[in-house]
Amino acid sequence: MLIDDRRSSVSLPELPLLAVLPGTGGLTRLTDKRRVRRDRADIFCTAEEGVRGKRAVEWRLVDEVVPPSAWEAKVTERALELAARSDRDGVKGVSLTPLDRTIAGDAIAYPHVQITLDRGARTATITILGPSDVPGDLRGLHDSGTAFWPLAMARELDDALLHLRLNEPSIGLIVFRSVGDPAQVLAADSLLEQYQTDWLVREIRLLLKRVFKRVDMMARSLIALIDPESCFAGSLAEIVFAADRSVMFAGGTATLHLSALNFSAFPMGNGMSRLANRFYGEPESLDAAAVLIGETLDAETAEQHGLVTFAYDETDWDDEVRLILEERASFSPDALTGLEANLRFAGPETMETRIFGRLTAWQNWIFQRPNAVGESGSLKRYGSGVRPDFNTERV
Repeated sequence: MLIDDRRSSVSLPELPLLAVLPGTGGLTRLTDKRRVRRDRADIFCTAEEGVRGKRAVEWRLVDEVVPPSAWEAKVTERALELAARSDRDGVKGVSLTPLDRTIAGDAIAYPHVQITLDRGARTATITILGPSDVPGDLRGLHDSGTAFWPLAMARELDDALLHLRLNEPSIGLIVFRSVGDPAQVLAADSLLEQYQTDWLVREIRLLLKRVFKRVDMMARSLIALIDPESCFAGSLAEIVFAADRSVMFAGGTATLHLSALNFSAFPMGNGMSRLANRFYGEPESLDAAAVLIGETLDAETAEQHGLVTFAYDETDWDDEVRLILEERASFSPDALTGLEANLRFAGPETMETRIFGRLTAWQNWIFQRPNAVGESGSLKRYGSGVRPDFNTERV
């Protein structure tokens, strides 16, 4: 909605004013989401003044324009229309209480997520603790509120990933481990599958979907280690399938478990499940994996079906894992970011992969160029009244 007061407009003026691209996804949302014709999008993104009134509607930049006299009533009307579509009763929700996080030296601890930092090795080890108890029905799930393990774990992992991304830029490698009972994780998955039409369960599944996408988009190398203490099962096994490499301990009690949620509940940015993404071009491998739902998979079976990268026994485990981590940490961080962003997403390109993959890379590169941040660049001279001095060579 755009107020039609002859002054208000919608605009993306970053290119003409600052010599950078609009905020992440602005361009792609114009063409892929709003379906703006590309020549009109070109005009829109190079016009400082933006577009107003009926033209904004005609170009599909907004859904409607509203005169000032009807603005408040129209906003209320639209809000009530949206509220009427919801299946929530609007009476009882879940209070998202502050996270319990402790930072002490090289350790960061939550009730269900623990991080150990090795800054010398540029490595963070994230250990996810599985549930100790899972409610037996939907009422128990609602009564648990934020203590319900999938919700609690997802919130903590989300916060942990953001902490590493923003506060630990020198950490280039994340090692994922887990500790717990796979049966309890699968019991939680069963609730998420059985009651998926419930509003709270739907929101928990959507949160898990978003957090797993954040794992996909981490500009860090991701290694998953599956050992005898692990509980990588069902939804938690998404971490294994998101990792750049996964290593499983052979000859012991290490197990991997699949659930129905691995095949449809948490699609990646390319619209595919992580297993479908993993087996892109191998539909028979995906079908074979579906047969394994509910099975207890040892290292040999998991490796045979392509669910893990390597399986090492007790003799080789320590040395092989050490070599993998040391080699990864020795590579160029810039080259690894480009490599991982390309290899993690197979198949069709979507609006999300364009925004968070290709477009984000271009935006970050443009922000480093002298035409934007140099002494005579747009960001330096913006507001000074002095025109920027561009290097006109195209690269």
